[in-house]
Formats: sequence, C-alpha cells, structure tokens
Amino acid sequence: QVQLAESGGGLVQAGGSLRLSCAASGRTFSIYATAWFRQAPGKEREFVATIVWSGASINYADSVKGRFTISRDTGKNTVDLQMNSLKPEDTAVYYCAASATYSTYSRRRYDYWGQGTQVTVSS
Repeated sequence: QVQLAESGGGLVQAGGSLRLSCAASGRTFSIYATAWFRQAPGKEREFVATIVWSGASINYADSVKGRFTISRDTGKNTVDLQMNSLKPEDTAVYYCAASATYSTYSRRRYDYWGQGTQVTVSS
C-alpha cells in the first residue's frame, strides 16, 4: 500500500501563486508515476499533470500548460505542483494520485489517492 498526503492549499488572489506538496509513504518503491487531479464543485475530477517517478516523462493538461510545474524529489518521496498565474477557474480540490503501472491522464489508472487539498482563487 501507498499513502499520499497533500498540503499547501489555500486562498489566493487571481494572478498569484501556490505550491502544493504530496508526501508519499509506505511501499513507495512500487510507484511508477504520480499525478495531480482537481475537482471543482459540480464537475468531474480532471487531470492536471503527471510525472514518471524517474522524471523521464512529464505531461500537463492544456489548461495549465505554461502556468503549472510538476516536480518530484525521490529522496524525500514528495511530488510538488507549483501553480503560477492562478485564475478563478483553477479553484478546486486538488488530489495527488499514484500508479504502479501507468503515467496517464485517466484517473481510472491510478491506484492510490490522497484526501485532497482546497485551492481557492478569488477574482
């Protein structure tokens, strides 16, 4: 089993920045890739970014490309999401996820999930 715990959410004005962090524990050696997803009220959970644990591959949703940066620290078993130029439409609960097999935009391919952290961007 892998446990994931997000931190770093909060309230920020449009144009501002936040940095989310996801700490992985347990059988971290089984992780192939980690990802960030988000879910706004009344909407489905959507893909934000993913990174292969080796760092060999990174992908972003078009809506965040150029504004968000995903990174990982294998020594600390953390995955961060730096979010710049935030917009009100970025408001959502942000979830960290891990997969033993895939690096993909599909939430169904992820085996482990954190509890989520709220990000609110005011206009």
